[in-house]
Amino acid sequence: MTKASTSTPLTSAFDNPAREGPGGPLSGIGVLDLSAYIAGPYGCSLLADQGADVIKVEPPAGDNLRNYPSTLDGENRAFLGVNRSKRGIVLNLKDDEDRERLLALVVQADVLVHNFRPGVAERLGIDHPRLEAINPRLIYCAVTGYGEEGPLHGRAGYDQVLQAMTGMCVLQGKPPVPELTYGSPVDYYAAALVAAGVGSALFERERSGKGQYVGVSLLRSALTMQSARMIQAEGEAHDISRDMRSGGITGLHPTGDGYLYLSANTPHFWKALCELTGLEELAGNERYDSVRKRAVHAGELVPQLRAALQMRSALEWEAIFGEAVPCSAVRHIEDMFEHPQVRAEDMVSSIAHSMLGSYRGVTRAIKFSRTPGPQPFAAPMLGQHEDEIAVIDTGDEPG
Repeated sequence: MTKASTSTPLTSAFDNPAREGPGGPLSGIGVLDLSAYIAGPYGCSLLADQGADVIKVEPPAGDNLRNYPSTLDGENRAFLGVNRSKRGIVLNLKDDEDRERLLALVVQADVLVHNFRPGVAERLGIDHPRLEAINPRLIYCAVTGYGEEGPLHGRAGYDQVLQAMTGMCVLQGKPPVPELTYGSPVDYYAAALVAAGVGSALFERERSGKGQYVGVSLLRSALTMQSARMIQAEGEAHDISRDMRSGGITGLHPTGDGYLYLSANTPHFWKALCELTGLEELAGNERYDSVRKRAVHAGELVPQLRAALQMRSALEWEAIFGEAVPCSAVRHIEDMFEHPQVRAEDMVSSIAHSMLGSYRGVTRAIKFSRTPGPQPFAAPMLGQHEDEIAVIDTGDEPG
């Protein structure tokens, strides 16, 4: 295989003239997304939000996330949510001709992301050393369950498996019953690490002219999320409380209608909470004048607070507390589409879709003042862009 030319081709498979709107900080960057499920794909969508042209490469059976349960007719809600603003092609990487087509795309790409288990990329002939040989500027990002080394490195990793392994389920539940945190937080945090790691590698490439391997694992993601818990002092006992929940007043409380989350950890917020709920005498009581004391005496305080909160609904209390007490009524996710703050921040876009007509979804997680990025577009149907993504002749052959 010959190495990629360092000159920029006039045309490229990554040129997508259909993208509308202003450029983003990553406009002109071409990304090959070979990943599936959530962590890798959403990391690539975050890059697409910033202007990168992302081509999603799926096997003939498609990303398995397409097959997950969904209440949408003919589509999958999760797939749409984590694969926005990508064009899609189908390649069978066990087929020599399709693998050569991928390698031709690698020559033109800036970034490749996959989440194959360790050893699979090597068997397919698309491991980092081989792709680096044909494109030394390539940023090669591998998302794994447990990392590149160690006794578990070859295992498949999934969000909930890592939650169970790393103590999240124990701390989320009430002893002795552990609980999962639904919504795939480990995957989504890993996705953020993918986007951050790739962005940093692209920045470094501007200085060195060289690509590099970027490794993101669900294990590192799960432990990084718990950095405030993952502290062990010398000589400290093994089994001690590591949770940060202040307990007592801060937490979820029933009201006259619905639930309300309150945070009253500072003296200012504690005083305001007491005054606005008619419990002024508690604010001046030395037994309750710190977060730690209020947690110790929660059995005395919580019944009084909850009796007061029964006088109004959660939404009414939210309005009364305003800026004086950090709080929120417990809402459904559906309520966020029309929430005035979400609308004001332009967090949700309406996206045209060939089967659904249109759908609304979250876009642009980061705000850039000068390079906000182009308009989002729908996640691809399986193989939707086969005809328009042609391998452009750059003067170099992949093999």
